[in-house]
Amino acid sequence: MTDSDDEGSDAESDGLTYADTGVDIDASEDATAALLEAFGSDLTTEYAGLLDIGDRYLALATDGVGTKLLVAEAIGDFSTIGIDCIAMNVNDLVAAGVEPVAFVDYLAIDEPDEELTNQIGEGLAVGLERADLTMLGGETAVMPEVVKGFDLAGTCAGLAGKDEIFDGEAQVGDALVGFPSNGIHSNGLTLAREAVTREHDYTDAFPPNPERTIGEELLRPTRIYTDLLEPMRDHEVHAAAHVTGGGWTNLLRMGDHEYVVDDPCPAQPVFEFVQTEGNVTDDEMHRTFNVGTGFVVALPDDRAEELAGKTDGQVIGHVADGDSVEIRGLSLS
Repeated sequence: MTDSDDEGSDAESDGLTYADTGVDIDASEDATAALLEAFGSDLTTEYAGLLDIGDRYLALATDGVGTKLLVAEAIGDFSTIGIDCIAMNVNDLVAAGVEPVAFVDYLAIDEPDEELTNQIGEGLAVGLERADLTMLGGETAVMPEVVKGFDLAGTCAGLAGKDEIFDGEAQVGDALVGFPSNGIHSNGLTLAREAVTREHDYTDAFPPNPERTIGEELLRPTRIYTDLLEPMRDHEVHAAAHVTGGGWTNLLRMGDHEYVVDDPCPAQPVFEFVQTEGNVTDDEMHRTFNVGTGFVVALPDDRAEELAGKTDGQVIGHVADGDSVEIRGLSLS
């Protein structure tokens, strides 16, 4: 990608960052840590909480769709955000080595809207089918004094045998296999929305593909990675990273090592469009977005090519001594 720092100091002053748009990742992580400290939670994995139920673990993950909802609201298309809600939850469980089995949703809304809820339901149904999940129920809360518009979130339950959970710790010498995203997914939309609406409307044609609108491209639903679970287990994966909020720094959740990424999956055109329209630096892009790679695993070097061959993954790098992510000329920590 093109680093907008080369465009001169005047351009730099107008360059967007995630924090500028109101989302400070470091502050968010500090707030989360304070919440956990308040009730003494001891999370057993980076992506899901585990409860020992005898011969296996019950796992839970919860997440929402975020400000992608505002794009859906702006163009009046709510048919895909249910897929995102499913995806953001099940992908976290998969990153822990857990098979997702059941889901509940929570919709908070300021006033009843049959068309909106029907479209959300359609998206949830598609997501459930893609993830092979069962919906066990949910809640729709009408709260006009609390919510302006609506918010959508969910919780996913999963099961895993005691020997099926990933260690969660990459090893020096491991290979990294990356799996393509299909766009922005459901993180960084606050920055993306601000960038693309500087000079455009959501209903404008998306320049790299004029058959789609900018809004449609931003709403492209998050890829669901549940199909990777079995081949990951078969190829001795040590740890996995779901590339969500924080972008490529998520690889550091696999342990304190240096993650050398010398051949990442190609970035879809939407990333260059967001970067150009918002004058966003390469560093900020990779700290905010997946930039083409939505899921990464660390596994023994001699198993990596086989895993890539049995999936749509590719070997993107390796694990070394250090404490950073080295990618596209950047050093992220």
